[in-house]
Amino acid sequence: MTSPLPDVGALFDEAPCGMLVTALDGTILKVNVTFCEWVGMAREELVEKKRLQDMFTMGGRIFHQTHWAPSLQMQGSLAEVKFEVRHRDGTTIPMILNARRRKRAEGEFDEVAAFVAQDRNRYERELMNARKKADSLLEAERQAQHLLRDRALFAEQMVGIVSHDLRNPLSAILMGVQLLARVEKERRTRVLGHVRDSAERAQRLIEELLDFTQARIGKGLSVKLGEIDLHEVAAHAVDELGLAFPNRKIMHVVRGEGHCIADADRLAQLIGNLASNAATYGLPGTPIIVRTETDGASATLSIENQGAPIPAEMVATLFEPMVRGVGAGNSTRSVGLGLFIVNEISKSHGGEMEVVSSSEEGTRFVMRFSSMGPL
Repeated sequence: MTSPLPDVGALFDEAPCGMLVTALDGTILKVNVTFCEWVGMAREELVEKKRLQDMFTMGGRIFHQTHWAPSLQMQGSLAEVKFEVRHRDGTTIPMILNARRRKRAEGEFDEVAAFVAQDRNRYERELMNARKKADSLLEAERQAQHLLRDRALFAEQMVGIVSHDLRNPLSAILMGVQLLARVEKERRTRVLGHVRDSAERAQRLIEELLDFTQARIGKGLSVKLGEIDLHEVAAHAVDELGLAFPNRKIMHVVRGEGHCIADADRLAQLIGNLASNAATYGLPGTPIIVRTETDGASATLSIENQGAPIPAEMVATLFEPMVRGVGAGNSTRSVGLGLFIVNEISKSHGGEMEVVSSSEEGTRFVMRFSSMGPL
């Protein structure tokens, strides 16, 4: 003898899923005990008192209005749509809803089945976290590969600099030393002058390499900040440049009081690098103009020269290492770090470099920084 089956009403109320019947506007007309227990509310609090979308979070209500209702209207059914349903105590319960629109003699209704998706929600979160972790590991691997390539390029650049750029002055020094033993006394002074020039050039190259290494491997160039007179620093640098380039007129134009917080030696180095470039690549016989200006909290240092403009395609990479200008002979070739170091000096002061170059106005390098020191 078979046991009697529960009636349809009991099946509806005790179903292992939430079951609702709503009007087309979402008003709840019928709901089972399972759904009521899930949301912590009595049937009397829901039937004809609330709409289904009132049970959703704000994002769910927006989705219901823009997607759920129009899709039911056009398709007549929806499957496996996830909503966060609000409990009486304010917490939310992730649920998967299926819906079908039916026409009956009594009218047109939406029948909805709801399933709690706590386990699915937990799985989705774990899956998302695993994906984020995988993406993070992949990005770390990419950065590590980039760092390895950068280190390899750095090592290659160092080998190229040492083997090529330092070879010429060192060879000149060795040759000069050998000549000293054979030349007459009156020629020794001239040979010694060449040896001194070559040694000084080798020293400059080594200093640039040290700055380059510090900037690329460390955290930028070191600076010793203090209160300085920008005009005085530039004037002293211009005097020294006059001795180095006796055939070029170097002018100094000032504006403002000149007081600022900066590293005097580094700014002198910046002026020297830029003025040396101007002397090398600028139009012979034209002046090089050094301008210093302070205006409240801002300071500006610029170097101008006349001559052929910098090619537009070079401007974007001008401050990268190993970029050399065009048009200079081998005797004036540099290691290609001068402008890179200039930019690093500017950054160490919290400043920015700008270059403007045209046939009409010549070339102007400008460093803009805070007169109050790096922020």
